[in-house]
Amino acid sequence: MISCAEAVRQLWEYIDDVVDAGERAAIETHLARCRRCCGELEFARELRRTLADAGEEDVPDDVLRRLRHTLEELER
Repeated sequence: MISCAEAVRQLWEYIDDVVDAGERAAIETHLARCRRCCGELEFARELRRTLADAGEEDVPDDVLRRLRHTLEELER
């Protein structure tokens, strides 16, 4: 079992499909039981789509605030 912090830390690699099969399985097992981390995964996917569709200056303020908050949480 991995912790929420570890699952969230690996979300970008998970989205990019650069985690090995064991890590992918551990993340998916965690996501199957953790709604909070599922929300973080959806946010990460939404952010990726937003950044792909627009320049950084076009990213909504609420998205940037949540990104900053997420990054601060990951640094702890």
